[in-house]
Amino acid sequence: MPRIRRLLRWALYSIIGLALLGAIAIGALYYLIAPKLPDVETLRSVEMQEPMYVYARDGRLMALFGETRRYPIKIEDVPPRLKQAFLAAEDARFYEHNGLDFKGIGRAVWLLATTDGKRVPGGSTITQQVARQFFLSSEYSYTRKFAEMLLALRMERELSKDDIFELYLNKSFFGNRAYGVGAAAEFYYGKKLGELSLDEMASLAGIPKFPSSGNPLNNPERAKERRDDYILARMAGLGYITPAEAAAARAVPMHASPHERPVEVYAPYVAEMVRQEMIERFGPEALTKGYHVFTTIDPTLQVAADKAVRDGLQVYDVRHGWHGVEKHIDLAAGDDAKAASAHLRGNPPQADMLPAIVLGNDGTRTTLALGDGSQIELGNGDGFGGRSPASLVKRGDIVRVRRVEAVPKEGEAAPAVAIVVPASEARYKLVQIPQAQAALVSLEPHNGALRAISGGFSFAGNKFNRATQARRQPGSSFKPFLYSAAFERGFNPASIVLDAPVVFKDRRGHLWRPQNDSGNFAGPMRVREALVQSRNLVSVRLLDAIGVDFARKYISNFGFEEASLPPNLSMSLGTASLTPLSVARGYSVFANGGFRITPWFIDEVKDRDGAVVFKEKPATACPQCTPTGAGSAAAAARSSTVVDGFNLGNDPGAGAPAARPVTAEASKPRPTATPLDPATTVLAPRAIDGRIAYQLVSMLRDVVQRGTGTAAKVLGREDVGGKTGSTNEHRDAWFSGFGGPYVTTVWVGRDNYKSLGYREYGGKAALPIWIDYMRVALKDQPITGNEPPEGMVRVAVTGNGTLIPTGEGGIGEWVKAEDLERMESYVDYGPEQSDPAQQEQSFDIF
Repeated sequence: MPRIRRLLRWALYSIIGLALLGAIAIGALYYLIAPKLPDVETLRSVEMQEPMYVYARDGRLMALFGETRRYPIKIEDVPPRLKQAFLAAEDARFYEHNGLDFKGIGRAVWLLATTDGKRVPGGSTITQQVARQFFLSSEYSYTRKFAEMLLALRMERELSKDDIFELYLNKSFFGNRAYGVGAAAEFYYGKKLGELSLDEMASLAGIPKFPSSGNPLNNPERAKERRDDYILARMAGLGYITPAEAAAARAVPMHASPHERPVEVYAPYVAEMVRQEMIERFGPEALTKGYHVFTTIDPTLQVAADKAVRDGLQVYDVRHGWHGVEKHIDLAAGDDAKAASAHLRGNPPQADMLPAIVLGNDGTRTTLALGDGSQIELGNGDGFGGRSPASLVKRGDIVRVRRVEAVPKEGEAAPAVAIVVPASEARYKLVQIPQAQAALVSLEPHNGALRAISGGFSFAGNKFNRATQARRQPGSSFKPFLYSAAFERGFNPASIVLDAPVVFKDRRGHLWRPQNDSGNFAGPMRVREALVQSRNLVSVRLLDAIGVDFARKYISNFGFEEASLPPNLSMSLGTASLTPLSVARGYSVFANGGFRITPWFIDEVKDRDGAVVFKEKPATACPQCTPTGAGSAAAAARSSTVVDGFNLGNDPGAGAPAARPVTAEASKPRPTATPLDPATTVLAPRAIDGRIAYQLVSMLRDVVQRGTGTAAKVLGREDVGGKTGSTNEHRDAWFSGFGGPYVTTVWVGRDNYKSLGYREYGGKAALPIWIDYMRVALKDQPITGNEPPEGMVRVAVTGNGTLIPTGEGGIGEWVKAEDLERMESYVDYGPEQSDPAQQEQSFDIF
């Protein structure tokens, strides 16, 4: 017995020694690890990475940005059965233990001791998993496990069970970039949590264990096995569901499929603008903090803008014929539709044009493969422009096709219900991506809110936003800015300017002979008519008369950088490099009465909790808030009589005229100033005299009524005005104008600066796009008036600019009161000077 006692004594000493060593080891680990552990209190205010949401002005979703799909949920919004599914899968005693499940730990230790596995299941509670997800790495080590346990104990002291469970449901990875159960439910089933069925709940609960290799999309067999044999069985065993409910859920086949959050307003160019602006304002984390960005974009106008651009470019493209296939691939003799379609990978659809590869022709039918491996056929009339496809393509050619809706035959009624036709049975036509590009910008001139932007034919084809990034020459659409500068120096719509040949010489002796587009000359003509007819020589003479330096400084008031304006007379023909957005901004000055606005597109930004973190307060035009000519140089000294072919009238200092042809309208009461609340309104700075803005609006309306923009008369509105623009060799085509509450600019050109083609003027290439868009934008919009502001008088003139007494007919014009004195006399040019073929006059360019 003494021997047995000694053995028992040594065994007892050994156990005590081992316990002491274990306690010392644990104490040492605690001393080393505990001070380095993070503060679990931070979990109370943790911010989950959540994508940025971008909305149109009516709240419809335009885009989502972010690397992860995550839509955080509140624990109270989680259905009880869904909670039970996760508890059954991960930690059935979660609401009972203090953060550590000692039964699970004992089971894990036993498995480590009795098996050869280095990693064994079990032992980690939901609390431990949250600790690992937020604070620790995925490294498998005993020190990491010990730190995890310590953090779990701390979390249980600091946070409630529901708080921890909510963190787990929002943080867990569910595969396919889906983080959190809210994102997983939407991605795999397209449902909110409250809409999930039992089999779907069990399927989701089984994913976090094997998020990549065991989710219902990547491995449906393994996901079904885990759902049926483990999750549902445990839920039944724990009494969460009945055996009958478990059996019914097992009988449901796996039916998960990818569900991207639906984008309700497709505006990728705008969405990219928002992304860049948000990063600039809030840093890169703007894409992960769950911001909700509300833009100024009108969904109806955005759809109209994109459609107008695409339709206009395709009409242009048809005018210039077939320009060939996109690419040719040498197909093997045995390649079928599925094999051939592999060559279309990385070639996305553009607009409604699908990539396709030609499999062969038999003379009457052309067979092609689409990107999904399906096979289609084109008939003889389905080629580009109605031609036979067989005459345009051959086997291995990569082309574009468009699916066309079936059109009822003559006398045949259209079906009452739309019929979904399989791709293999639908009708297609051969099309091509236009070689030209276009941009459209539409905004509200009174405050600069952008309502629609289209940066090109297809964002998928080219992400370059031509509306905001392309710097192109505006051609004659620049002339209104020059005319307004001339009006500041004393010219007016009735001033006479000589439209005749002129030659300019630079300091090196080089000659420049500007020409009118028509090639002819009209002689002396009123400034109004010069703009209506877009006479280049009149613009050149105007700029020469007022001076290039003055014009550049004055035109910069429209929002253009002075450095971007050429420091020579070529500026009069629109040789500056400007973006469509900047041109639209400039035209807004005319439409809003003379104020410089700043275009903007982000109206409001809210954080994930709905708190407003940014609200735009745009500078707003207010003609009644400041004097009409504030900031103008109307009182500056002016040149007199005839200068270089201009008739400006008498010098103001030559004495008062005997009589003025002023109508009663000149003295009618003007609107009084309307004070605005400075706390809610930021007043836009005045750019030009409001009276000049009125004159330009009147003249630009005339351009539409009887000038180069007459095609816009189809809109049937008297408030529509604008100006065409074309550049040398037809590289650029423009139309900028206004109507109702909108200013819109359209540009058409080619990215490689090649010519658009013969006679592709602004009125032919750009104006139809502008009309198609404005037809939608102006629907049900009231007519905008154009009342002359204070400080103007109405005069009557003859066709050659001579004043006539009121009441004797003539042409009515509103002019600035101080300019009336210049119109009291008219210098007769004589028969020689009025001859359009007169000898060229020579000037220095500099």
